[in-house]
Amino acid sequence: MDRTRRKPAKPAKSCHEASAGFTLIELLVVMVIIGLLGALVGPRLFRNVGKSKVTAAKAQIGMLMASLGQYKLEVGTFPTTEEGLLALRVKPVSAARWDGPYTQKDIPLDPWGNPYVYKYPGEHGDEPDIVSYGSDGREGGEGENEDVVSWK
Repeated sequence: MDRTRRKPAKPAKSCHEASAGFTLIELLVVMVIIGLLGALVGPRLFRNVGKSKVTAAKAQIGMLMASLGQYKLEVGTFPTTEEGLLALRVKPVSAARWDGPYTQKDIPLDPWGNPYVYKYPGEHGDEPDIVSYGSDGREGGEGENEDVVSWK
């Protein structure tokens, strides 16, 4: 006699039991965790976007100042306020020795989509003043609204 007995085989699970998914509670917990992470990380990421636009404005102003320096070497003076930055691309009537264009592309708008303000003679030294009024597009301001200027 064989004393070892076999256990009866377990019945196969139904199709519904085998593919059981997440419960509503589990999904809600995951959604709350994702929402909390978004609330904590999101503002930090968007704060850096404002800083990168200020950095881009400073870089563009530096590029424009370098192009104006080359313009002055060839023409003898900076473009007037009326001629503006367009004088770097299109020959002004007063520039006899103009050998431009002095920029490879059109004069860019500032990172907020506004034109740069150009003034010569400038109020801050012998060079022209170039100003971006920041995200609000108005003179003055703080933070992202602060003006980005060529003389600082």
